[in-house]
Amino acid sequence: MTGGATSDQPTASPPGRAPAPPRPVVPGTVGMLGGTFDPIHLGHLAVADEAREALGLERILFVPAGLPPHKAGRPITPASDRLAMVELAIAGDPAFAVSRIELDRPGPSYTVDTVAALLDGPDAPIELTVILSAELFGTLATWHEPERLLRLAPVAVVPRAGHRPAGRAFMAEHFPGLADRVTFLDGPHLGVSATDIRARAAVGRSIRYLVPPAVAAYIGDHALYIARP
Repeated sequence: MTGGATSDQPTASPPGRAPAPPRPVVPGTVGMLGGTFDPIHLGHLAVADEAREALGLERILFVPAGLPPHKAGRPITPASDRLAMVELAIAGDPAFAVSRIELDRPGPSYTVDTVAALLDGPDAPIELTVILSAELFGTLATWHEPERLLRLAPVAVVPRAGHRPAGRAFMAEHFPGLADRVTFLDGPHLGVSATDIRARAAVGRSIRYLVPPAVAAYIGDHALYIARP
């Protein structure tokens, strides 16, 4: 991936502007989309597909978190259920795959450890790009070994409703000399939220059109989120 230029305030494409065509696929390149996926929803899938096309990635690897350090104290659906929902959501798309790496590793799920392990593994990609929402990217300076993370893998930042993306001033303050490791993508602009989906499911509201049908069926069949949002 080629790092895009940052600015004091990166902005999305003007409304109505035609999207750029997909970039040619670079064999051996992988985008990593981590998250709790509690549950995975259409926004996650749209983000993954946007990054794949915009950056010319061959595959997108979904990595469900085992023990997400930024969500300590909040009840989380068992890993087996979250993994099953990801598998259902991405079934049939040959460009999407899922990894158990954080579910099988004890301790907190630090992204830098996952990236290092993937790059050192037997099926290591020629380049691994970490895909982050603008919300998460704004907290990057508080992460475990964030500078090492940026040196290991470029980062692609996707928009998140209600969160202005950090820009040049943020990078200069926290990560001087590493601005070329970050690319800001124009889209997608979706307001789907796992928090809202859990809240709707908890009171029996429909979650159709927010998650893939197979995921909605799984949530219903296993009575997930009924007791808590």
